[in-house]
Amino acid sequence: MPMPPRTSSLIRYAALAGIALLAGCQSLNRPEASAVPAVQAPVLPTPVAMHEFTINPTDDVVGIVQIVRTRDEDTLSDIARRFNVGYEEIVTANPDVDPWLPKPGTEVVIPTQFVLPDAKRQGIVINLAAMRLFYFPKAQPGELQQVITHPIGIGRIGWRTPEGSTKIVSKTEAPAWTPTAAIHKEHAADGNPLPKVVPPGPDNPLGTHVLRLGWSEYAIHGTDKPPSIGLRGTHGCLRLYPEDIVGIYGAVPVGTPVTVVNQPLLAGWRGDTLVMQTYPVLEDDKRKHDPGRLINLVRKKSAGDGTRANVAVNDALVAEISQNPRAIAVPISDAHLTLEQYLAAALRVENKLPLNATWDGEAADETDVMTKTEAPSQRTAAR
Repeated sequence: MPMPPRTSSLIRYAALAGIALLAGCQSLNRPEASAVPAVQAPVLPTPVAMHEFTINPTDDVVGIVQIVRTRDEDTLSDIARRFNVGYEEIVTANPDVDPWLPKPGTEVVIPTQFVLPDAKRQGIVINLAAMRLFYFPKAQPGELQQVITHPIGIGRIGWRTPEGSTKIVSKTEAPAWTPTAAIHKEHAADGNPLPKVVPPGPDNPLGTHVLRLGWSEYAIHGTDKPPSIGLRGTHGCLRLYPEDIVGIYGAVPVGTPVTVVNQPLLAGWRGDTLVMQTYPVLEDDKRKHDPGRLINLVRKKSAGDGTRANVAVNDALVAEISQNPRAIAVPISDAHLTLEQYLAAALRVENKLPLNATWDGEAADETDVMTKTEAPSQRTAAR
């Protein structure tokens, strides 16, 4: 889905909204209060689902950032599922918003623009730091590459999801769950023993569909706890929203390659604009992540393109989003742009189910996946 150059179209949206508010007849005489018409709120665009894209082969960025205002009784978890993002993504993008009791009318940033992981665009690519899956269907000759992306839940501390390369070895609909010996031991120690086999049904942690990996005991599957998507809450498996696993299950054939990476810092191109996206580093990731080194590598890859290779970088903005990750894809080749300015010009849309959304909007089962007293930065959730 192509993005207008930098933020010009977003600024036009803001300008049009301002004109709409100011338009109308004016009178030199002050009317009676009863005659003053109610101020009409600007009509906002209907949001469009941001999970399926056609990729320009020379670009690394898809989607656009969107901003909505909370409705009565909205939580960030509600909005996340509505827009097909995960819990940690939306909380990271909105650090000053109470995730459970946001005031009605609060602006919420929806981080639905994505820098693609630095990996071969083939099969399924998982970025653990982003808690996001990217599926690259095989393109037919003469066709542009497509990508489908969804938020995921990943392995919690002590049950890390492995990194590396594997493939889909089998697919099962309406699966039974056979817990491993280690999982039985853990649950027994917690006073919550498990049966030998959990049959298919609404209480099955695997959900409705499973894609089993070449790594023994690991799989991509659905969930019986939708609010856990975007959290570290599994025994190492990768879980998707119930509506998303259905589509992925139907689209992905057995034998599809799967690559799992852990990239909290991402940089890539959209046209001649260099874009950076940063996520909090997972608690058990002890590596040093150098944004300058990453940017230099991206620029070196464009050595043959004079415009890209010589693009200036906004060091202040890079430092800001590296030190305080926001999960928001931000153009860093505008020397004077600040994050505040970028978000001020971002597209405002209606807070409703996007067109072509994967979810039908029915209420989620808010089983006790986490308590509302958990700190947003605690990137874990109990099964």
